[in-house]
Amino acid sequence: MPENHKTKLVLFDLDGTLVDTAPDFLISLNNILKKYNRPKASIEGIKHHISEGTSKLIKFFFEIDETDLNFKKYRSEFLAEYEKNLTNESRLFSGIPELIEFLDLNSIRYGVVTNKFYKYAKPVLDSFSELKNIKTIVCPDHVQISKPDPEGILLACKCLSIAPEETIYLGDHPNDLKAGLAAGTRILGCSYGYSLEEIFLKENDYPFVNEVSEVISNLNL
Repeated sequence: MPENHKTKLVLFDLDGTLVDTAPDFLISLNNILKKYNRPKASIEGIKHHISEGTSKLIKFFFEIDETDLNFKKYRSEFLAEYEKNLTNESRLFSGIPELIEFLDLNSIRYGVVTNKFYKYAKPVLDSFSELKNIKTIVCPDHVQISKPDPEGILLACKCLSIAPEETIYLGDHPNDLKAGLAAGTRILGCSYGYSLEEIFLKENDYPFVNEVSEVISNLNL
């Protein structure tokens, strides 16, 4: 069982787990909503939809579906706007710098497996000097099927020659946890993020943390 193996690799989801990217999503979305005289979104209103992808944001806040003639235009304009605002206000979640320092000091490697495309993910990660030792970044560009499929997590493990059983995957969305379980890693739900509620985690008996500071005690050292 994965629980019996020493943790050699920690893999993070990006949005809502490693980095709080919601502020820059909000800036970008509100710029487009304002352009088309739509009501402004709030930070709390946007968080739950971030992990569902850009299409979900457009559908929800423009109140349309993918068959709408303007859907592709709105989505394209939002992505162009977001690319301009990737690193304005995004920040590491509280406790992440200390966790990263602990991993470095204990020679535990770490990487990112995200459903965010590389052109958006890489600049965000590069903007934080604390993350300079990240060993792998796996994005939808690199796999055939994104999470909840385990392909991305398995690819990250393969790239670093570390077995899934020696890996723990941290995420803030049900699809993160499903992907980790399917890959054979240990998992840890991050209820401090955007999309996991404690009641859901308890009902499914998923291990979870409410604060980043609790992660270290969940590693097998």
